[in-house]
Amino acid sequence: MRKIVIEDAKEKLLIEELNKRSDIKAERIKRLLALPDLTKKEGSPVKILVDAILNLPRFKNFYVVDFPKIVTVEENFDILNTPKDHPSRRESDTYYLDKENILRTQTTTMWPYCLRDDRILKILEKDGKVGIMAPGIVFRKDEIDRSHYPAFNQVDSLYICKKSDHIITQKELEDIQADAAKAVFGKDCEYRFLFDSFPFTDPSVQIEVKFGDKWMELSGSGLVHEQCLKNFGLDPEIYNGWAFGFGMDRWAMVKMEIPDIRILWSNDPRITSQFKDINSQFKEVSKFPETVRDISFIIDKNLNLNNYYEIVRDYANDLIEEVKLLDEYENEEKFGEGKKSYTFRIVYRSSERTLTNEEINKIQAEIRQKTEEELGAVLR
Repeated sequence: MRKIVIEDAKEKLLIEELNKRSDIKAERIKRLLALPDLTKKEGSPVKILVDAILNLPRFKNFYVVDFPKIVTVEENFDILNTPKDHPSRRESDTYYLDKENILRTQTTTMWPYCLRDDRILKILEKDGKVGIMAPGIVFRKDEIDRSHYPAFNQVDSLYICKKSDHIITQKELEDIQADAAKAVFGKDCEYRFLFDSFPFTDPSVQIEVKFGDKWMELSGSGLVHEQCLKNFGLDPEIYNGWAFGFGMDRWAMVKMEIPDIRILWSNDPRITSQFKDINSQFKEVSKFPETVRDISFIIDKNLNLNNYYEIVRDYANDLIEEVKLLDEYENEEKFGEGKKSYTFRIVYRSSERTLTNEEINKIQAEIRQKTEEELGAVLR
């Protein structure tokens, strides 16, 4: 496959400005940007599966695109038809550098970069078609447990062609997704299609694969929305297209029986040496003991709990397996108007070593202090 790197000089300037800052928001973003892109990291379970998809014969003439990790709100949301009031736009879900610039939340954001790139537009004009694959790391604020992480890895694909050459059907899109599922989960895997909804495709469909005795959603896909084509200056009377997006961390965890998403990010050679090919299966290195700490506090009931999870990540990083919400309740007479009480259980466990009480107590004290300072919480 041929590769196209799309750079943005503005991203370099934004990173320079970011590195001059020392506020908590900037520190979080710098920490995320320092993470490796697992779709490109040799030996990563994610890259192994990504390569299996990229190497499918039907994608041999596609271009693999790299594009910036820092993008604009317009590029990530607006031009992809995302409603102004969509929850994904909130600062409790997305990492904002400022009002206009964010960390990309999806590799679908490659659309505006590709369909505004002179090289790709020339290919489309010359050949009447262009196919693009964009594997990469993306970022979203989320809860803390074994299957969620603030950075994760996707593969998005976009195919645009002239209707005079080919009219794309939903059946064609389903066949493409089925090929990808078979490449990873085996040619005899059982799958089905369900209707879905995305702002940038219409109609939209998802594929589910039966793994064990459960159905697992693998991807969202659809035919490129006519309004999106118009947004990029492409006449929907002349052009049509399809698109899909795969969440590769989840695929890797299921396929290789990885029980904790933090394992994907481990550099421990006892772990990384296990992943050699698509049929690799994870074996527990050693089940290190868990340590539990509870915390209770009262905060504004309208405050999104992702704000609390971000504080926990600031100080515990990858040493926490899960943050469980044990209890929540309101009592206006006791707590005051608009206030709510929460009790969380923080489960500390490393996949690489035994944690000491001393280091856990230090982290817990920092979390308590920052919860009080940043959220205006009353600790109980």
